[in-house]
Amino acid sequence: GHGVVPSTECSVGEVLDVGYVMAGDTVTATVQIKNTSSLTLPFSVQLESLSPTRDRDRQKIPSFLTSSLQRTEIVGTQNYNGFSVFSVSPTEGKIEAGMSQDFVVTFSPDHESLYYSDRLKVLLFGKQTAHEIQLKGAARDHPMFVEGGVPLDVPVESLALTSPVAPQEALERGPQEAVRSLLLLLEFVEGSAEPARAEITVGAIQSPQLAAKKAVEFSLDSGPELQRAGFELDGPKGALERGQLKRIGVSWVPPADLQTSDPPLVSALLTVKGDITESYRVLLMARVVSAA
Repeated sequence: GHGVVPSTECSVGEVLDVGYVMAGDTVTATVQIKNTSSLTLPFSVQLESLSPTRDRDRQKIPSFLTSSLQRTEIVGTQNYNGFSVFSVSPTEGKIEAGMSQDFVVTFSPDHESLYYSDRLKVLLFGKQTAHEIQLKGAARDHPMFVEGGVPLDVPVESLALTSPVAPQEALERGPQEAVRSLLLLLEFVEGSAEPARAEITVGAIQSPQLAAKKAVEFSLDSGPELQRAGFELDGPKGALERGQLKRIGVSWVPPADLQTSDPPLVSALLTVKGDITESYRVLLMARVVSAA
């Protein structure tokens, strides 16, 4: 007889990130697996969120409290309606030798969250794990998003429905949300000719819910404190159409009078206007590090 090793190739790596969508929308992505062996491979697909041991596994301390490397759980935020936010089709079948199989991954979030996640596992012969893919996605109630910097929030969603703004304050401020915070850490290598760099990404979500192509506008306020501390901004203002991304670059060169014992910490206000106005307090922290 001949012993044959089953082998496959996957079109994506360890992570499939479907990006930002509007809450209530549905988007799909395709994962292709090719049978590179000489025998027919029976397959089955499993989602970690549907694992029979998931309830038992959730009794552990959250990973963001026990590990500095992993912020989110393998199975993150899920839908309020009880259905898995991710689904995949087909769930079982056979891949003939030399042929490929397309798997359609569907992302259907029913509320706003930045931490939707699941894990897709492809098994051969019902027991051999061929591929494990981390599924990630984010949903927003409004057609814009901002990301970048060091995370300052807790990546676990509370089931309590809380209002970020007091009722009277909300009436005074109009249709906008509470100020969120972003931290950008810039490290200048001592003796380097290149400035330290960091960036913020502002995006406008493409959605069939949005009929008008109204642009999303953004502006990062650059006061004199930034220049005095050695910070420079690249592209602090702009407008985006649906589906576009723009980046705000920040660079830093230590000023001549810098006190190394007191590294600069300066804040700037990022305003993003779409169907509402959102404000982000951007904290710029810089320091000088020695060359390795």
